Amino acid sequence: MPGTARSALQRRNKAMHHNEADPEELKQKFWKALADSPFVFLERKAEPGEGVVMTAKLDPDANSAIWFFTQRSNSLAQMGEAVCTFASKGHDVFARFDGRLSEETSRERLDKEWDRITAAWFDGGKDDPNLLMLRMDLGEAQIWDSDLGLYYNTKMILGGDVRDQMPKHTAEVQL
Repeated sequence: MPGTARSALQRRNKAMHHNEADPEELKQKFWKALADSPFVFLERKAEPGEGVVMTAKLDPDANSAIWFFTQRSNSLAQMGEAVCTFASKGHDVFARFDGRLSEETSRERLDKEWDRITAAWFDGGKDDPNLLMLRMDLGEAQIWDSDLGLYYNTKMILGGDVRDQMPKHTAEVQL
């Protein structure tokens, strides 16, 4: 590749990616990816290994909390400290984040988050006695952007070492 083309590619790659691991930029990329595919693996810290796949209910105006619907008979009903693991649809954003589960008692919030997919799980609808809406107040997160860009992906495919780029694509943030 001629020098000027390589330089242009490197400048474009630098502009497109998180070479400084900008925490705010990674957070925004995380929220967009989670909204696009809201499925997480959720487990209580008191019961590691007992996690389940859940659908996160998001509110763009409440970016420090997410909600889940579950049954009162589920082990998540014990609430408390929890951890979520997330992989985006395109496998370019990964995250692990902590939080605290508590019961959401707001009927207004339940009405806002309720949809036909949720309704399919509860025969009694919004008044099902086994329905439990959980709020997860979010804490710290580690977010990893695996999109290294054309230059570094090509380098990796050709057997080059790109490990020095990984810290530039990872950030620990407060959600």
